[in-house]
Amino acid sequence: MIHPTAEVSEKAKIGEGTRIWHQAQVREGVTIGKNCNIGKGVYIDNDVSIGDNCKIQNYACVYHGAKVEDDVFIGPGVIITNDRHPRAFLWDTSRVGKTLIEEGASLGANSTIVCGVTIGKYAMVGAGSVVTRNIPAYTLAYGNPARLKKAIDKNGNG
Repeated sequence: MIHPTAEVSEKAKIGEGTRIWHQAQVREGVTIGKNCNIGKGVYIDNDVSIGDNCKIQNYACVYHGAKVEDDVFIGPGVIITNDRHPRAFLWDTSRVGKTLIEEGASLGANSTIVCGVTIGKYAMVGAGSVVTRNIPAYTLAYGNPARLKKAIDKNGNG
């Protein structure tokens, strides 16, 4: 299901059962797996890879250089950046940083993920956090900058 107001490139690959809602934009070269939910106003930049069973909530932005594995939750307003040292007059694709969001991770509302980091399996990032370094698997991190707070299990309990 692709809402009529969504802009989805003909060069994007969308998996079976995936729903793309109002005013979302999915650029060329994007791959989105099966049974995903892409919320209103979400922006997915060119060549981004999204796994199966992911939920990307309203107004999140996932920029070029990001890879999102299966079962990832991306809360509303999350930004995954792609240039650690942005300068408009220097931009070219060689500046794109690689970011990996591993299986089952959750990114809380309005968090910012600075490019070049890995968010580990089933890790959780608290709402409003700014992630500037890797977050290990099965941990909770939050704050600005995000700091590790405790170990958690697959369900987020610590």
